[in-house]
Amino acid sequence: SKEMVFSKSIDINFLNEIGKNSMSGYLDIKFLEVHENYLIASMPVDHRTKQPMGLLHGGASVVLAETVGSVASVCVCQNPLRDKVVGIEINANHLRSVKEGKVYAKVSPIKIGKSLHVWNIEISNESNEMICISRLTTMIIPKSD
Repeated sequence: SKEMVFSKSIDINFLNEIGKNSMSGYLDIKFLEVHENYLIASMPVDHRTKQPMGLLHGGASVVLAETVGSVASVCVCQNPLRDKVVGIEINANHLRSVKEGKVYAKVSPIKIGKSLHVWNIEISNESNEMICISRLTTMIIPKSD
């Protein structure tokens, strides 16, 4: 859609602080860009994110996808500091392998409803080749007073 999904006032430093003491912090997932209709984050391909054969672990790609989708949901919530966002379904198709460098996730909305959000996440390598495509559904749980 042509309408603005993400506010230009979203603070990237705040997005990176959210996950500092969690899995996304451990895997060094970093938000890089906020655009009107998508967010971009990076993740290194290193000892934390590889499987024993030296390739990017598919599960690490899924962690990256769920991280960017969940943070995107927080960014579009009516009350982002009060509502809880939980992932309720994720899928991922792994399209090619990565041995080193960084991967980049671009998250954009498929549907933003009142209580359910559906996100498209495309993960690419440093040559901008798509290595994984994922879809995440999140549920928004309003904080009860």
